[in-house]
Amino acid sequence: MLFAEVVETSAAVAATRSRLAKVDALAALIRRMSTPAVVSFLVGVPSQGRIGAGFRTVLDLVVPPAAEPALTVAEVDAALGEFAAIGGKGSAQRRAALLTSLFGRATEAEQDFLRRLLTGELRQGALEGVMLDAVARAADVPGEVVRRAFMLSGKLPETAAAAMAGGERALAAVRLEVGRPVRPMLASPAESLGGALAELGPCVVEHKLDGARIQVHRSGREVRVFTRTLREVTATVPELVELVRGLPCESVVLDGETLALTDEGKPRPFQETMSRFGALLDAASAKRRTSEGDARELLLSPFFFDCLHLDGVDLLDAPLRERRAALRRVAAGHVIPGAVEPDEPGAAEVLDDALASGQEGVVVKSLESVYAAGRRGRAWQKVKPVHTLDLVVLGVEWGSGRRRGLLSNLHLGARDPDGGPPVMVGKTFKGLTDELLAWQTRELGAIAVQRPPWGVLVRPEVVVEIELDGVQVSPRYPGGVALRFARVVRYRPDKDAAEADTIDAVRALLPGARRS
Repeated sequence: MLFAEVVETSAAVAATRSRLAKVDALAALIRRMSTPAVVSFLVGVPSQGRIGAGFRTVLDLVVPPAAEPALTVAEVDAALGEFAAIGGKGSAQRRAALLTSLFGRATEAEQDFLRRLLTGELRQGALEGVMLDAVARAADVPGEVVRRAFMLSGKLPETAAAAMAGGERALAAVRLEVGRPVRPMLASPAESLGGALAELGPCVVEHKLDGARIQVHRSGREVRVFTRTLREVTATVPELVELVRGLPCESVVLDGETLALTDEGKPRPFQETMSRFGALLDAASAKRRTSEGDARELLLSPFFFDCLHLDGVDLLDAPLRERRAALRRVAAGHVIPGAVEPDEPGAAEVLDDALASGQEGVVVKSLESVYAAGRRGRAWQKVKPVHTLDLVVLGVEWGSGRRRGLLSNLHLGARDPDGGPPVMVGKTFKGLTDELLAWQTRELGAIAVQRPPWGVLVRPEVVVEIELDGVQVSPRYPGGVALRFARVVRYRPDKDAAEADTIDAVRALLPGARRS
């Protein structure tokens, strides 16, 4: 298959707002694909993942384009694989020569696509849901079967290849595999604690911790730890590895949270927990990691709330009631605080306890719910005392007064669920500490794609958690809504842009709006 066909399909998908038209265009190409790299390219990443192509290196590459398309998808994929494998002395020159050769064989449109692919600007990562629908259409299989196989494998190109090669039977054969992370089940916002209890019936009410989501896998003595984005962090959390290695089982997959605690048992700032995963958000975090005494303080404590596998038995399709019983058998001393089937006053007491201990709120979960990997349904509902949204940073304005010379006022966007660019919904400069101002001036400046006089426009890849009083109808922004009294809570290095809240979630906060 010619690479030009991928480029043309990508352009057609970007040019339409119709989800159906996007699915049709993608499905038509998937039916003819010669390699899973087709799917990788269309969702905006090389099949090898991040290959280390520097942003400035790619943008500064000027090579006369080819007159006619001749590159194949397989050739592009092989070249990017070779690029990723280059290392050692003289690697910069060899990488530059390889890119120059690849770009010299590409047409102008193909060069533009490659630049955006390698710099993360081909913002089709949010097209994940559309791509899954396209795979189902192309293979003529039920969408739910495709989604389940993808959530268990975590790899969309391989899921597409299985669907096209073996149809529903091949997809149904995908199982939970100890050592391979499963996409996490997510919670939806609840309108109120009472409303969640009434909607879900028999349920458990658990603390919503101010920590980092983890998924741990153990097979014998081997333990692996993954973040919510399925990034492996085993080497950075030896205390968690040793704890899981000591549990009374041979194999287990646990879902939970981990966080650093103060001497009083309250959560330390989120940035400090994330620093253990190599995600430093401010200078203070970096300083703390250099101190031996503070390193001891940053030991992580795990709190598990689900068990997906135990000693050879997969539990994904078992009700939460059974999964919790398995969890208590294997990790009784590390279960997240909460109450099973409380009445409304009892649930309110759990919420009060969570807030008093410095946590975010509670999660209410149906005891009959199966583990819907990768889905944000109504079977789990989070209750927090304030509205927060995870939004994408689109740009940032230079500050004035004491903030002169610093990038200050953030431009915020919500994710388009149909795969378009993020939809701007507001701005804020509130809630930023001096450390965060310094951090975002340095880090956001490094991912700038345009530098107008007022500030910078950035690659839409950084997620920030925003607290707000609500939203209001507004013609100022393209989504028709604007945030009210928005302020920064923290940056979320544990999330990527594909996990940001959608414009539909923002609109659901309008007064009188109904939540599905």
